[in-house]
Amino acid sequence: MQKYIPILKKTKIFAGVSDDEIVSMLSCLGARLKTYEKGECVFRQGEHITDITVLLEGSLHIQKDDYWGNRSILGEISAGEMFGEAYVAYDSGPMLNDVVAKEHSAVIFLDVKRILSSCSSACRFHALVVQNLFFAISEKNRKLVQKLGHMSKRTTREKLISYLSEQAKKQNSASFTIPFNRQQLADFLAVDRSAMSNELCKMRDEGLLEFEKNKFRLL
Repeated sequence: MQKYIPILKKTKIFAGVSDDEIVSMLSCLGARLKTYEKGECVFRQGEHITDITVLLEGSLHIQKDDYWGNRSILGEISAGEMFGEAYVAYDSGPMLNDVVAKEHSAVIFLDVKRILSSCSSACRFHALVVQNLFFAISEKNRKLVQKLGHMSKRTTREKLISYLSEQAKKQNSASFTIPFNRQQLADFLAVDRSAMSNELCKMRDEGLLEFEKNKFRLL
C-alpha cells in the first residue's frame, strides 16, 4: 500500500492531504487493496457495491454487452481516477455495467460508510475528504455530459469530430494520443467499426486529419 501513496496524493479524493495523513486515513476508512489481470472483472453487472474505489495502477474499461454479445465501452478509467461512486447509495440499485481490467491493475476499496461518518479518532482531514468526494463526483458528471454530447451527434463523422476535437482541447495540442484502439473507439462512440474506419480514411483524404493507430493530428 505504501508505494501507492504518491498516486493517492494526486487523486481528487485525497487532494490537500499529506502523505502521513493519507496513511492514517487509509486505516480509518478500512482501505483494501486488490489486483486484477487483463480481462478480469472488478465489478460485474447486477452486483451491489458498498465501496468507493480508486484505480492506483493500470487502466479499466466500463463496458456493457447486450444479449447477442455486442459490446459498448462507456468509459475508460485511468490511474488516480475514482469509480463506482454512483452505486454506493442505499437505494441506488445494482451495477448496470461491467468494470474490466484492460491490463494488470491495482484498485483500492474504501468503505463509503466510514467516509460519510465521523470517525472515532476524529481525523483532522476527514471533512476535507468528504468535500473532495463531492467535487470528484461533480467532475465525473461533467465527463458524462461530454460523452452524451458526442453520442448525440447524428452521423459517424460528427461523432468523430466531436470526440477528437475534445481530445485536442484536453491535451492542448493538435497532435494527441487517444486511450482507445479502433474497436474500442467504435464501441465508445456506439458506431460500426468498419463504417468508422472508412470515415476516418475519408477525413484523412480530405485533409482534415492524419492518424496512425491511436495517434491523431488535426489539420
